[in-house]
Amino acid sequence: MYPHIVSTTILITHWLIIVGLATRIVLRRPPVGFSLAWLAVICSVPFIGAGLYLLLGEKRLGWRRAENMALCFPEFCHWQHELKVSCEQDVASMAAQIRPLARHAENAWGFPVLSGNQIVLLASAPLFFDQLLKDIANANTNVLLGFYIWQPGGRTDEIINALIAAAERGVDCYALADAVGSKLFFKSDAVERLKTARVKLTIALPTGFLRTFVARADLRNHRKIAVIDDCIAYSGSQNLVDPKFFKQGSGVGEWVDAMVRITGPAATGLSGVFQLDWANESGHSFKAPACTVQSPTPADTMIQIVPSGPDLRPEAIHHLLLSAIYTAREELILTTPYFVPDDSMLTALITAAARGVQVTLIVPAHNDSVLVRFASAADYESLMLAGVKIACFNGGLLHTKSLAIDGIISMFGSVNLDMRSFWLNFEISLLIYDQEFTRKLRALQDNYLAQSTLLDLSAWRKRPTWRRFIENGCRLTGPML
Repeated sequence: MYPHIVSTTILITHWLIIVGLATRIVLRRPPVGFSLAWLAVICSVPFIGAGLYLLLGEKRLGWRRAENMALCFPEFCHWQHELKVSCEQDVASMAAQIRPLARHAENAWGFPVLSGNQIVLLASAPLFFDQLLKDIANANTNVLLGFYIWQPGGRTDEIINALIAAAERGVDCYALADAVGSKLFFKSDAVERLKTARVKLTIALPTGFLRTFVARADLRNHRKIAVIDDCIAYSGSQNLVDPKFFKQGSGVGEWVDAMVRITGPAATGLSGVFQLDWANESGHSFKAPACTVQSPTPADTMIQIVPSGPDLRPEAIHHLLLSAIYTAREELILTTPYFVPDDSMLTALITAAARGVQVTLIVPAHNDSVLVRFASAADYESLMLAGVKIACFNGGLLHTKSLAIDGIISMFGSVNLDMRSFWLNFEISLLIYDQEFTRKLRALQDNYLAQSTLLDLSAWRKRPTWRRFIENGCRLTGPML
């Protein structure tokens, strides 16, 4: 009799949990694919599935960070307004194709299109490290470094030494690194050296066993931002790692990245994004960078800053990427290391090709995530049937995240084309409205294409059935990747 009572109690408890969590998911209205994936996990794996959802299914950042954000965000918005007044580009004067995208981005995040910038594309890690070291050596007031991954070794050690030297000569130096991405860094002796030199160091989104009950552990700060004196800034896909040392045992070759160096109001804007991150993580007040009017130069470039993350409008970056794809009329080139689109993005790419846009997707031939590799491949056939060209890069793990649209619009930054970047990570992107920069980005993408193999639809269809099954199975996990 007692075993029967126990089993009945367990069954009733299981179904009460399912009904309770299902109700919670429905009321919260996350994306449909995300909802269905979690409902399947909760129903199919008794109790464990519910536990996984409670740990990983909701965007919990912790009450303390929420309090910090509530205090800092009004000051940040006021500073954004000052930046807009001093440096805004009149959207009405821009090309008709650009205006809707620019308005969409401003309505979502508050940053206007900023004029008076100069931008340089740094197409490799050595170029980035060389230039950043020079700028840190010439810094007068502050150096701000915020990166997802810091890993000691190689050229990263040169950056650490330069940061220490800058702090010792009186420059205010701030270093922000993600707790998970920079785990090895925080275990190294570099931390003590930086603190001894009075470099201000803060962990972004700290983790721990007890913290998992109040904050979701896989919400990460994936941004890459460096700012010098509030007027020079870097952003893109490059972490503070030397590719000759980073993940050399993963079998994918060296990671291939690109960054941009910006001078002008957009650099001040990136400084503000860093300062908001710093205030949220450190508990200090938001320190607004000075908004100075820049005189347009012959190389004047219009740039719009696009920060995203689960504490802002988590759906906004996804919507903006869809807008960018639908903006394309003639050509759309995308590069990403992790391609796991949802149905809406897949539809946008397919319909772009169907209306005559030349769509090319460049991804790594070998990926460090097996799950992502198979989930990506599940959509290749439908894309190729629509006319999308898919190129597999053979020169290492292509980590550059970029879009080039019709030779006039570029999107460049840290956002991958997957659900994690869209909904879970703190990311930074740049919308760059400039033909000359887009031409240089296209040249870089062409360089990637020269090192790639185009997939052939007829050959692709001959892959074995077992592989198709694994791909389609992994695709079901896409909303949670």
